[in-house]
Amino acid sequence: MTTTAQKYETVIGLEVHVQLNTASKLFCSSANSYGAEPNTNVSPVNMGLPGALPVVNEEALNYAIKIGLALNCDINRFVKFDRKNYFYPDCPKAYQISQFDYPICKEGHIDIDKEDGAVKTIRIHRAHLEEDAGKTIHLDDCSIVDYNRTGTPLLEIVSEPDMNSSEEAYDYLQKLKLIVSYLDVSDCDMEKGSLRCDANVSIRPAGSTELGTKTEIKNMNSFKAVKAGIDYEVKRQIELVESGETIVQETRLWDEQKQMTASMRSKEEAHDYRYFPEPDLVPFTLEEKIINDIAATLPELPEKKLKRFIEEYSLKPYDANILVQDRATAQFFEDCAGKLNDAKKIVNWLNGAVLKEMNERKASIVDLNISPDNLVELITKVEDGTVSNIVGKDILTKMIDTQKSAITIIEEDGLAQVSDDSALEKIVDQLIAENEAVANQIREGKDSAIGFMVGQAMKKTQGKANPKKIGELVRRRLLDGP
Repeated sequence: MTTTAQKYETVIGLEVHVQLNTASKLFCSSANSYGAEPNTNVSPVNMGLPGALPVVNEEALNYAIKIGLALNCDINRFVKFDRKNYFYPDCPKAYQISQFDYPICKEGHIDIDKEDGAVKTIRIHRAHLEEDAGKTIHLDDCSIVDYNRTGTPLLEIVSEPDMNSSEEAYDYLQKLKLIVSYLDVSDCDMEKGSLRCDANVSIRPAGSTELGTKTEIKNMNSFKAVKAGIDYEVKRQIELVESGETIVQETRLWDEQKQMTASMRSKEEAHDYRYFPEPDLVPFTLEEKIINDIAATLPELPEKKLKRFIEEYSLKPYDANILVQDRATAQFFEDCAGKLNDAKKIVNWLNGAVLKEMNERKASIVDLNISPDNLVELITKVEDGTVSNIVGKDILTKMIDTQKSAITIIEEDGLAQVSDDSALEKIVDQLIAENEAVANQIREGKDSAIGFMVGQAMKKTQGKANPKKIGELVRRRLLDGP
């Protein structure tokens, strides 16, 4: 039986705004930095003062081209800017310099993996450069504006309406963010607003090829919010259609607390902005050499790196995928692999104890201030039995906190494992005497009980006993005879 939801197909297109981390703004020399005192990173150009003339930031243009190439886009050689007119307090000039009919990038794509193992291509319609607006802060009795963000270079990446579920939209965003982060042109931090996403959502009868009336959802400050906002809007639109009402083209705001969208304003069309060529910026043509030089600086992108890690290091796809989610971590792994010929052990530490430290400290692997040499040294000391795996994890924490090497910590804290047979035999004899019931289980062939004895030995010695030798001694005492 067909459910109500199955009667309709969801159609989603995303507009992603990426702030570029250039030193200065898009059309002036004001500092492009986050967290400064309000209204200090401003200039006559981005405040729209009379006589102030914009100049294109070459680095921002190069960053836009770099992103476009990484997203498989064609690069427009003809570069032209336009005025997008709108009146709002966060736009002091009453217009925004953007690109209308000649976006810097066009006709690209991103491939996302489906749950069934298939690959779906999401087309990118265009990506254009524009300056950001200021930030309006709404208080109880008034609204105030911080113009520091005004003029920040943005690349707006507009997808085709190729996504059919919130899950696909989420996967597309994750993939897009990962690619951009590898290029080192933006920190892609949604909390800071350096990556923002608006979703255009519509529904249509299943099997139809005509697009339905869309609504645009704004104010989604996390990927989780994007997913929730789309799901809510699809449900709302289906309920409207089922009740005989008409969907209105409009812009709606996502309310995180209420987990719902609310109408903001009617949706603008291009003609509402009265676009016309920017008179203060002369169009120009890019030389082919510029594009080729930028293409030569592209790093190995995550999808290619993932395949190489699986093939070159014989990693499981799951492990390799975790590594490539952060370019610095992936490079750290390769640096370690050049010093220790055991990729699996390195991955176990990076995706285990090291990742745990990063998450708990909310830090990148660079922030931990441990070197590949130091981690390899620690792994080696665990593998040769100098310290146990449990103690090794404690040493890792101390390495991060103190910036000392593994060997230094082992020597200073006396953490080397007890491997002397005579010392360990005394511990085992004591444990057998204290745990007769467990000893009898081992005699009866219950191997799992040996693990209990090993665990007790580790407690008694504060992790210093060699667990492998403890297990061998327990087995020798109880199964092989004295």
